[in-house]
Amino acid sequence: MISEIKKEILSRIDKELVLNKLASGRRIDGRGLFDFRRINIVPALIEKAEGSAFVSLGKTKVLAGVKVSLAHPFLDTPNQGIFVVNTEFTPVAAPTYELGPPSEFAIEVARVVDRAIRGSEMIKLEDLVVVPGELVWMINIDIYALDDDGNLIDASLISAVAALSVGFLPKVEIIDETRAKYEIIKDEKRPIPLQDMPVSFTFAKIRDYLILDPLYIEENMMSGRLTIAINTKGELCSVQKGEGGGFKLEDILLAKDVSLKKANEIRNIILEQLAKKPRGEEAWNEIRGLGYG
Repeated sequence: MISEIKKEILSRIDKELVLNKLASGRRIDGRGLFDFRRINIVPALIEKAEGSAFVSLGKTKVLAGVKVSLAHPFLDTPNQGIFVVNTEFTPVAAPTYELGPPSEFAIEVARVVDRAIRGSEMIKLEDLVVVPGELVWMINIDIYALDDDGNLIDASLISAVAALSVGFLPKVEIIDETRAKYEIIKDEKRPIPLQDMPVSFTFAKIRDYLILDPLYIEENMMSGRLTIAINTKGELCSVQKGEGGGFKLEDILLAKDVSLKKANEIRNIILEQLAKKPRGEEAWNEIRGLGYG
């Protein structure tokens, strides 16, 4: 993700400002070292999707959409449904992204989100089976970066989790099981079967400082990145290290403790906003109020 050219974009003054703030135990935006930025979620705003959510984490903004379709199960998991996570980071989000195939960082974000969802067993894959061994639901989770001001990983997982939480499956009526004939009844639907809600915490290492939820400028100064996902049981369900720098054992243990301490706090924010926020056209009105749409 971090190239030498990108690092040169930062001025020496900006770097010194970040480091001086960290030395005082604060960040350039006034946060403490382990404070999350404000999370805002607008769910179910895309009418043609089977689930969607707009998420802002400070000035970082992402949009997730869920589409479902019927497919043949994988040969090694004939009695489980399928889900796939895709990401798209374009120059709209930051000038360092390019049009074309997904970058290595975009692929990494998709895999980290996938691993958190899979590791927590958030989706009841067995409940996605329509005809055992023959027909299952496939869930595509597409994540789009709109503005990158740092920490796209945690923002992307929040958006994916929120979109799944308001997502649904249409009813399927089997006409002829032997010939795989079926009818999808979109007017009758049920929620996507879920049993967990993972949350992730991404830390950046800048010299001897460990910080949570890094800003874009902080990411461009970091030597290493560590993401820890926590399930509703308070268990680590995935860990991902990024960039080339290393972490001391005490850094990893501190990151784990901070993640476990904050997991329910972040999860409750997600649940409260999903319960209270508007949907459909009202959701678009809120997006417009934030300067989008």
